[in-house]
Amino acid sequence: MKYSKFLIVPLTFCVIWSCARESKVEKEIAAIPVEIGIERFDRIFADVTPENLADVKSRYPFLFPGKDNDSIWIRKTKDTIQLEINQEVEKAFSSFSKEKEQLESLLQHIKYYFPEVTVPRVITVTSNVDYQRKVILSDNLLIISLDTYLGADHHFYDGIQAYLKNRFVRSQILPDVATIYARQLVELPRNRTFLSNMIYYGKEMYLKDLFLPDVSDSEKMAYTEEQLAWAEANEEEIWRYFIDRQLLYSTDADLLPRFLYPGPFSKFYLEEIDQEAPDRIGQYIGWKIVSSYMKNNNVSLRQLLVTDAETIFSASKYKPAR
Repeated sequence: MKYSKFLIVPLTFCVIWSCARESKVEKEIAAIPVEIGIERFDRIFADVTPENLADVKSRYPFLFPGKDNDSIWIRKTKDTIQLEINQEVEKAFSSFSKEKEQLESLLQHIKYYFPEVTVPRVITVTSNVDYQRKVILSDNLLIISLDTYLGADHHFYDGIQAYLKNRFVRSQILPDVATIYARQLVELPRNRTFLSNMIYYGKEMYLKDLFLPDVSDSEKMAYTEEQLAWAEANEEEIWRYFIDRQLLYSTDADLLPRFLYPGPFSKFYLEEIDQEAPDRIGQYIGWKIVSSYMKNNNVSLRQLLVTDAETIFSASKYKPAR
């Protein structure tokens, strides 16, 4: 204890230096010119008539599959389900100004690390609750389905499993967009090992860390605060489970849905754990390994993205939190 006062000065200096560096980076990011327009196609389609349909189709040809004739689209605008979707989306998203600011900030962060990324054309739509494609990024179009973000308890989602609809909340729009960008930047796993797949998702989460500095870790993982707390409290036990069962270099395809894909929970096949463990716990561990690698090695972000999983793991000096 008598040495503790001598540790305070260097520790305080490190904290101040780190904060100053982060502040400098954020100022540079804030200076990057990014301005997006939000095209509310959900509203445009709600107002489609036989008279203006041709004009709308000419402006948004990518949203009108060529196989469907005009009468089908006019019929859809009058469909009672579509009318209710329009009403509920308008009620929830009468304003999209907050999301516009958040998306601009997200794109500033992305362009800071990857200047070649271009600012997309942002279009909001309804999709008959197509939750498999909540956000689409293609050909410099960013399409966001607002009817998949109406809140977990919305009656549109009755019958959908809870672990899915818990992510149908407005606060997940930004993390979902960040995920789409991260996936375009991270190479797919080079082999089928559990470790390679964990590191793949770890890289994705590390990018989301950089892209979303003001978003909570729980929202980045699409966890509740309780689920994140469980993962943090049990990190050492999770890691020991993976090591004791020699899972890291296993190519058993069953490990992916058990620990990396969305589900009601991660499947340890241990009765006392499975009902408490949040899904995708392997992504969480991959995130910790990649973060440890970047902390303990002087490598650039672009180097990280092309480095193989085994090299990252070996050099990460990862030790699970106790």
